[in-house]
Amino acid sequence: MTEIRDIDVVVFDILGTLVDEPDGIGAAIREALPDADNTAELVALWQKHVEAEQKSIARGERPYASTEVIDAEAAQMIADRAGLADPDVLSRLATAGQRLAPWDDSIAGLERLAWHFPVVGLSNAGMAALLQLNAFAGLRFHQALSSELAGAYKPSPEVYRLALDAAGRAPERVLMVAAHAWDLRGAQAVGMRTAYVARPVGDPPKDDDAFDGHFEGLDALTAALVAR
Repeated sequence: MTEIRDIDVVVFDILGTLVDEPDGIGAAIREALPDADNTAELVALWQKHVEAEQKSIARGERPYASTEVIDAEAAQMIADRAGLADPDVLSRLATAGQRLAPWDDSIAGLERLAWHFPVVGLSNAGMAALLQLNAFAGLRFHQALSSELAGAYKPSPEVYRLALDAAGRAPERVLMVAAHAWDLRGAQAVGMRTAYVARPVGDPPKDDDAFDGHFEGLDALTAALVAR
């Protein structure tokens, strides 16, 4: 078992790492379009739009827009493709990203870690969306931070600095946990320690990635962190 020592604060990515984002979006699409037979295709379209718009913002091609705005755009795309015209159904679909179920080990893992470390959530979800998401999924942090506070999206360095400012510790004493290698590379760029947690929807490390730990779930991560 790999032990990660000399950590004062643990920071978690949320979307994909602690909650199943594609499944939650898919459930919302099935609810809005019960007769659709191409849910997987529509989920991919939604996620492609979100990724493209966040990258456009990072390149300075679009002013910052929160996930509430971008998700509403994605929902409208789905509605246009499927011929959905009911405004109430569309409005609920637009909030799909606020109703994402946690992975089986997320709640217990956070609770156990919280007895040993200050635990921070750091998410690309907008502030209002993040509040609703954490409440729906039952996620408990000592502090939850939205990238909206930086007017940017991960992996922009200013987002990770939100967590470092909140932690009040040197970057090498702060551990970033994520299921996305791109997220961990962003954290490394500002000096944070890094731990990859494997999830079915994550972005696995490449051969040249050098993270501090690679774990199959939160049980293994927690065991490594609390081993004293």
